[in-house]
Amino acid sequence: MPLTVQAAALSGFVQTLKALDAILDKALEQAETRKIQPEVLLTARLAPDMLAFTRQIQLCCDFAKNAVARLSGGENPRFPDEEKSFPELKDRIAKTLAFVAAADGAALDAGLAREVTFPRGPSATVTMTGEAYLTRFAIPNFYFHATTAYDILRENGFQIGKQDFLLGVFDA
Repeated sequence: MPLTVQAAALSGFVQTLKALDAILDKALEQAETRKIQPEVLLTARLAPDMLAFTRQIQLCCDFAKNAVARLSGGENPRFPDEEKSFPELKDRIAKTLAFVAAADGAALDAGLAREVTFPRGPSATVTMTGEAYLTRFAIPNFYFHATTAYDILRENGFQIGKQDFLLGVFDA
């Protein structure tokens, strides 16, 4: 039986988005205990030339929803990048999870064979097969931003670990 988009990518997107949601809860709890304003963390970054924590979460969600929309050929919902709190980031994750859950598996799998065109920077586009887009662009970018969000919290002394990032892996 061939590997499906659901098995190859979406199940990982869902598991990691749920883990990020739970990590946000832990971070909020620890911020309160440590008397840190949670909003301070939203602008934290690993290096001056890297994107801030909020943007990492936004992009992680975007890569998941964009992959679903582009492969399935369906409507791609627009989530404005306006989150200014942990609850708003959690809401974005919830909207992304709902969109991914509603994906049509047959349409996703069919999208692997057709060409997908997407923006690359402010004025360029790239076209590649759906399979290449998913495996060489969408999935790596999704995990890059999820890992970077996690790393920003670790860099700031929050007690989260690998098991938090892998939340739910062994539940299946």
